[in-house]
Amino acid sequence: MTAAIETVEVSKGYGRRLALTDTTMTIPAGRVVGLVGPNGAGKTTLLHLAVGLLRPTSGTISVLGDTPGAGPETLARVGFLAQDSPVYPRLRVGDHLRAGTWLNPHWDGEFATRRVGELGLDTRQRAGTLSGGQRAQLALTMAVAKRPELLLLDEPVASLDPLARREFLQTLMEVVAGHGVSVVLSSHLIADLERVCDYLVVLIAGRVALSGDVDDIRASHHLLTGPQRDSLPAGQTIIEASHVGRQSTLLIRTTDPIFDPAWTVTPVTLDDIVLAYMKQARDAGVADATPGLAVAS
Repeated sequence: MTAAIETVEVSKGYGRRLALTDTTMTIPAGRVVGLVGPNGAGKTTLLHLAVGLLRPTSGTISVLGDTPGAGPETLARVGFLAQDSPVYPRLRVGDHLRAGTWLNPHWDGEFATRRVGELGLDTRQRAGTLSGGQRAQLALTMAVAKRPELLLLDEPVASLDPLARREFLQTLMEVVAGHGVSVVLSSHLIADLERVCDYLVVLIAGRVALSGDVDDIRASHHLLTGPQRDSLPAGQTIIEASHVGRQSTLLIRTTDPIFDPAWTVTPVTLDDIVLAYMKQARDAGVADATPGLAVAS
């Protein structure tokens, strides 16, 4: 199956600052992918490259096997929802739907009209008077109604209250279930991602620190508590460590079983894992730490 997004040694610079540095990754199609990382990690830059708004400084990127933004048909295959859930404030809701008909060759007007009705949006209301949650839902409806194969969402729920976030994510999962669209969802809200995503990519300082199936990532990370020691067996990598007296608490990565009876082994959440990688990079100095964090997907 063609990858949703594939990059080979992609770098993107803004003046002297690199937002992405020699980034190589494969994001599989047919998945709901969570894209996480600290501010400035390169998440928005990656999505802008994927939709064709930017070009890489070096390296190559392909989206659904094509060059991003190569032409009308390529653009029609990708839906994009930017961070501020953009709509046209002075246009009415109905005007947005009519514009969608004119601008998108595969526009699904029946879906858009039905979805707006289900959301309780008045087609005569100007978009600028909608609540934040309503604007996000309208923008998502517009992105989905163009019938893309890949949907890119950049922090779409960051400014929404908990109920609006839940309703937005519920709509998203209904779309995925009903239309089989691939999704890449950037967010700081890891608990939300854990509910909807089955694949994860962690970006730190413009490089991939961790990627893979969510279930595999959770299964390969463990929290160990036991007597302090200087080393672990081969195949066990320490991601985060803390020591109190003679006791150690370690978050480790391993695919091997843990037989040492001195350790108490506790499952960890996706939130625990992501924060540990971010903390490791921060404490070690991001520029030096990130290459050592790389994990094969």
